[in-house]
Amino acid sequence: MPIIRPVLNWIDERLRIHAIIRATLTEYMVPANLTLWHTLGFVLVTCFVIQVVTGMLLLVYYVPDTGRAFDTVKFITNKVPYGWLIRDLHAMTSHVFVLAIFLHMASTLWMRAYRTPRELQWITGMILLGLVLAAGLSGYLLPWSQLSYWATTVATNAAGSIPRIGHTLVLWIRGTPNVSQYTLGRFFAMHVSIIPFSILAVIGMHLLFLRLTGIAVPGGEDKATVRKVPFFPHMVTKELASVFGTLILVNLLIFYFPQVNFPEDALIPANPLETPAHIKPHWYFLANYQFLKIVPNEFLGIILQVIVGVVLFFLPFLDRGKKSSRLYDGVFYTVVTLAILGYIGLMVWGYYS
Repeated sequence: MPIIRPVLNWIDERLRIHAIIRATLTEYMVPANLTLWHTLGFVLVTCFVIQVVTGMLLLVYYVPDTGRAFDTVKFITNKVPYGWLIRDLHAMTSHVFVLAIFLHMASTLWMRAYRTPRELQWITGMILLGLVLAAGLSGYLLPWSQLSYWATTVATNAAGSIPRIGHTLVLWIRGTPNVSQYTLGRFFAMHVSIIPFSILAVIGMHLLFLRLTGIAVPGGEDKATVRKVPFFPHMVTKELASVFGTLILVNLLIFYFPQVNFPEDALIPANPLETPAHIKPHWYFLANYQFLKIVPNEFLGIILQVIVGVVLFFLPFLDRGKKSSRLYDGVFYTVVTLAILGYIGLMVWGYYS
């Protein structure tokens, strides 16, 4: 229609939409040798969008009440048209979400892309990692199954091992001495409002810092001689390939490995009077779970894990400078390799123990 173009031009003159698109896509230059590892950030954004959309659809039927939560989840799965698919998408994408952020942080660590001037990118990434894990933990309780109830009980009991403040901390997390309606209400509020909005804010800050400091060049330090290409279409095509690969992975998990998210205890309503024989957390908490099992003192195990987390959080300020000796580099990559292998080993050990 003839009136459409004048209206669009009028809007563009005030909002500068075309200029923003050009600055974000075709005029934004990135190193030509970026790999698929650099697309994991966009995969994370995709997973977050899927989580938000499917979560909103689940909220249409879900009731955060201990007497009705399991039945509403069952109703969504068995009665609502394509409800099973929405629930499975939400559940399986959460696993891929955590896997993607683990790989993203590991690749950043390996390339040492957290060093000057990208300290704030690393810090916001660590905060995002904590928020994603908190989202997984809070969402775990919502189906109110035997698995979710007792796994949450075990996870929150860990805070009770802290001397003096442990009991108070458990009460603050649960709302009552035992996992109850108050706990479900708190976890529901965190899962659907506090954590998603926090994740959105941190992603925004992370992307802002990325644009201000630029993308780290693979294979070495930033150099003015590095060949640059427009973000669109060169990098966009790689990111779309990673997104399609992610969607394929999610669907493979849904249709061929449903037991990843729905073991036997996840199909039984919660019973506070009957403790299941074997309760384990999701795979991304298995290493922490196994570490607490092998350390003689639970409080010591928690403290050691907190120390590791603090060291990782402040790593950009501990690993200073753009250049280092071969000896230092060798020690660094040896420690990182052993740490990653140790984490994977604890995860596998926790799964089979």
